[in-house]
Amino acid sequence: MFLTRISLVNFKNFANAEADFCPKINCFVGDNGVGKTNMLDAIHFLSMCKSGLQVPDTQCVKHDEPFFVLDGVYSKDTADDKIYCGFKHGAGKIIKKNGKEYDKIADHIGQYPLVQISPADNNLVQESGDERRRFMNMVLSQIDRSYLNALQKYNKLLANRNKLLKSDFSSRSSYEVLDVIDFQMDEVGTYIYEARQKLVNNLQPIFDSYYASISESKEVASIRYVSHLSKGRMKLLLESSYEKDRILQHTSVGIHRDDIDLQLNGYSAKKMGSQGQQKTLLISLKLAQFELMRQASGVKPILLLDDIFDKLDPHRVSKLIELVAHDQFGQIFITDSNKHRLEDALGMLLDEASLFTVEKSTLTKKLI
Repeated sequence: MFLTRISLVNFKNFANAEADFCPKINCFVGDNGVGKTNMLDAIHFLSMCKSGLQVPDTQCVKHDEPFFVLDGVYSKDTADDKIYCGFKHGAGKIIKKNGKEYDKIADHIGQYPLVQISPADNNLVQESGDERRRFMNMVLSQIDRSYLNALQKYNKLLANRNKLLKSDFSSRSSYEVLDVIDFQMDEVGTYIYEARQKLVNNLQPIFDSYYASISESKEVASIRYVSHLSKGRMKLLLESSYEKDRILQHTSVGIHRDDIDLQLNGYSAKKMGSQGQQKTLLISLKLAQFELMRQASGVKPILLLDDIFDKLDPHRVSKLIELVAHDQFGQIFITDSNKHRLEDALGMLLDEASLFTVEKSTLTKKLI
């Protein structure tokens, strides 16, 4: 599977842009701030129905314009799929496949799998557990439709429970409603917990292999799933936290508080890792995600590499390029501000690459 063509209208800083892509390596080169990352974000939007930069749809519309439109063509198996993504202020978002609008946008997720590696991944190390839960959800939603449904149901139940905890909560009926909600949260929460536990267990050996290869085993990195549910059934945890939750007026235990512990040589990667080590850890984690998704779906996900050469020494860069050049990887999109650095990193792979320059919100294909 690969993206053969894309066109953008009023998407971020692009009034109009279109490009035809090759099935292997496609590079966007230009100064900082000209829109290289926005091109990758358009590709992300086509696959995931949302920005990969965690910004709302309204912020993806070009300034002073009422809408944006993305059109893409994916080559998959023996057929081409035409994907339309449109958003208009006040009207919302529409996703179509081959001219037919989806009944639910969630039905599109996972059909064109994608993995992105970008500077924003640093949040997986530096920020709160929200970022690491988002990572688990993004991976699992692309390979397990039941997981996405369970997550949506859990979030609705959690919102209802928190609303009830903020109410008077004095009548017997309130407790009866709470008991029903807890029973349902236990069912979907257990499913999500087991899916996340399996995900981290499956990621670990692949992650170990990639990290050792890129770092040449100079340090040992590890990932560990952390969840309240490792201590017992969710319904029992919810029941034991009734009084605390009533005081706090929100649900204090559950899979919505899950986390992933990222470590280097047994210590917190956030506190002890250098920028280069942290970036190597994150790249290894995303490559492990890629391999797991490839195994689960039988399809090579599209790989987006946004400004990955920053903070990596030349040797680690060469090891990374050596890895992604392997046949197990499919279509790759790379951005960089330094054309010569990119050419040096890719080496002979340039023969099968397409190069685009981005300048003043204009996309131009160049001969290599």
